[in-house]
Amino acid sequence: MFEYELHRMNHAQLVREAAAQRLTREAAEATGATRGLRRFGRRNGGHDTEGPVSGAGRGDFVRAA
Repeated sequence: MFEYELHRMNHAQLVREAAAQRLTREAAEATGATRGLRRFGRRNGGHDTEGPVSGAGRGDFVRAA
């Protein structure tokens, strides 16, 4: 029963976050700021703000204990 309650609380939190994002998007559309937000999203490319990892071959890591 405890896991079910945790699931319900998590679900409610996700619903609140989605509603907040929707409200933010609607407010941006009402003010005409969506073009700038779209450009910002395209420029950042999503989640790759740290850049690609290169040169990490299999020998670059230590053995796990």
